[in-house]
Amino acid sequence: MFPNHKMRAWLFPALLLWCLAAAGGAQGGERPRLVAFAQDTLANDYRLAQVRALVEAFNRQPGVNFVFSDAQGETARQVADVEDFVARGVDVLIVSPRDSRALAPVLAKAYRQGIPVVLLMRRVEGDAYTTWVGPDDGQIGAAAAAFIAAELQGRGTVLVLQGIPGASTSQMRTAAFVEALRRHPGLRLHSIRPANYLRADAVKAVEEALEEGRPFDAIYAQSDSMASGARLALRKHGIDPGRLVIVGIDYIREARQAIADGEQRASFTYPLSTEATARVVRDILAGRPVPRRVVVPSQLVTRQGSARQEPVF
Repeated sequence: MFPNHKMRAWLFPALLLWCLAAAGGAQGGERPRLVAFAQDTLANDYRLAQVRALVEAFNRQPGVNFVFSDAQGETARQVADVEDFVARGVDVLIVSPRDSRALAPVLAKAYRQGIPVVLLMRRVEGDAYTTWVGPDDGQIGAAAAAFIAAELQGRGTVLVLQGIPGASTSQMRTAAFVEALRRHPGLRLHSIRPANYLRADAVKAVEEALEEGRPFDAIYAQSDSMASGARLALRKHGIDPGRLVIVGIDYIREARQAIADGEQRASFTYPLSTEATARVVRDILAGRPVPRRVVVPSQLVTRQGSARQEPVF
């Protein structure tokens, strides 16, 4: 997680750039196109990295003003952010819904009003959106189960650290993992514990699991931030993280180091998907047709390949 003072230090100059861009406008006196991103939170390092990447992408594009909001991890606030952007008449709305059900009505309203809606990674109930962009979470969940099964030689107990329960990414990563786990009769599910993609929540979840006294042999963490929290909790209880099969998702620098050190067995790359999102938005603004679904490739990274594979950030 990025410290708050660092976040403010970065956001201030970024806001200044947007103000200058708005003052300058588009070339030839045309109205600048307004692209808005209703982000779930900036307290998560991955989500902050997404915003940074989109700021850089759209600052390089003349005639486009890019703005974003921080829902601070609150679904109601994200709904209000979307409503505000709709009222401002944005030309394209990018959203990473914290809750696939709760965001559906307000996004459907925007879509019916003719505002293109681009879903970044997380899906929403219904079909009121223009394009979804992101990796295949179901495929990742199934592959994680297969990897853990191979590492445990088909026998053992797995603790699942789930992301935000209402987010489609968490739901798909969990459902696919559990379904794939059923193909291995010798593997048991210890428990599924929400940790909201946050280190602190993962520390608490793993400590609670340890205090119950039921052992587990592997941890499937649905983000590398949660895998980091899991390692902290294990060390706090005198357990070497390298003794367990720990698998994460995202493949951030911290995970790369943990894999190299033998404290995390693997991670699945989970690209920010911002380049693909920016391309979709540019096509929409240019009036070009866009696909309904844009899948960004993901791959498994183990110790053997960690030195060659660059982290997501």
